[in-house]
Amino acid sequence: MREVTYARDQRGRYVKVPSLGWEPKNIANEKAWEQVNEQIEEQLRLIREGQKSPLAYYMTLNLMDTGLLASYMRLSRWRIRRHMKPGVFGKLRHELLAQYARLFDVSLEQLKYPEAAHEGRAKE
Repeated sequence: MREVTYARDQRGRYVKVPSLGWEPKNIANEKAWEQVNEQIEEQLRLIREGQKSPLAYYMTLNLMDTGLLASYMRLSRWRIRRHMKPGVFGKLRHELLAQYARLFDVSLEQLKYPEAAHEGRAKE
């Protein structure tokens, strides 16, 4: 991970200097992303088992919780939690599904079938 830091030059002015980053911070970020990837895989497993709707995958992928998604969708948190249930998600109106798809920047097909979208991401 590269980042920009500031240092004083020979005249005492602050200038941007490239940095490879602080090693402990790099390690912590790497571990955090490993944990996020594990959570993504767990959500895919729960979706396959019929315990969660595809929203669980996209929320985890985009580092969202129900409150944040509710805010973006202009819906209440309890409605978002209901939409996390596969049976409820499967009955959502096309317009609402399209709104979710736009928010997550995916097609309706990708929204409904996140495993196929995830495989495509893994190949990139």
